[in-house]
Amino acid sequence: MHFMSALRAAWQQRDSLLCVGLDPDPARFPAHLEGRADAVFEFCKAIVDATADLVCCFKPQIAYFAAQRAEDQLEALIAHIHERHPATPVVLDAKRGDIGSTAGQYAVEAFERYRADAITVNPYMGRDSVEPYLAYSDKGVILLCRTSNAGGSDLQFLEVGRPGGGVEKLYERVARLVAEEWNASGNCGLVVGATFPDEIARVRALTGEMPLLVPGIGAQGGDIAATVAAGRSADGSGLMINSSRAILYAGADEDFAAAARRVALATRDAINAHR
Repeated sequence: MHFMSALRAAWQQRDSLLCVGLDPDPARFPAHLEGRADAVFEFCKAIVDATADLVCCFKPQIAYFAAQRAEDQLEALIAHIHERHPATPVVLDAKRGDIGSTAGQYAVEAFERYRADAITVNPYMGRDSVEPYLAYSDKGVILLCRTSNAGGSDLQFLEVGRPGGGVEKLYERVARLVAEEWNASGNCGLVVGATFPDEIARVRALTGEMPLLVPGIGAQGGDIAATVAAGRSADGSGLMINSSRAILYAGADEDFAAAARRVALATRDAINAHR
């Protein structure tokens, strides 16, 4: 699967910009899954099967699996998505960032062990720390730019000198570097939080049609209308708007997957109302 091709097809064929984040927390699972060794897999699998036709991608967060010693269940989950929902790309939310040799091992982990279609990466160690991911030209490399957490402003909003004169915000420098220098294979995207619609618009202006992964709606309170208006591309796509907890934990009983589907459908439709 070529990530960018699959993502564009999902935008068009499913009429969806919704990304469902898979952040499994056993403390919030329905009672009937309590004590099961495969509870993480079964919970996420049920969510995936209930919502796959409504999304443009899924985004499992690796920390939620690793904390439960459930890396094998993450492997099984991604394999299940590829087998049962082969047109649905998987973004591994790992936010890796390290020197080149170590980054190479992280790239193998993401793309060869887990067989993810894309990965989130921290760009703040520079190009050589990102190149091992970029070498997988069919895989998506989605770099942190303007994150949804309040503390992101501690660094991302600092002013830095711009080559050729003038100043720009650090997140703007990241956006330009990725768009102008790092995206030779056309497989890059950027993370920009829904809690900062002005910055979403600025990143869109700097990067053209580059895909943006936008966390922060739902439980984090980002505004859907503002997000879509600021970030959509010329054809009304260009976004992976992520919702995790609001969808995953919409229901607490054995019908939790049906409840998740209802919220996912409502979220997709709310997004489309503003496209």
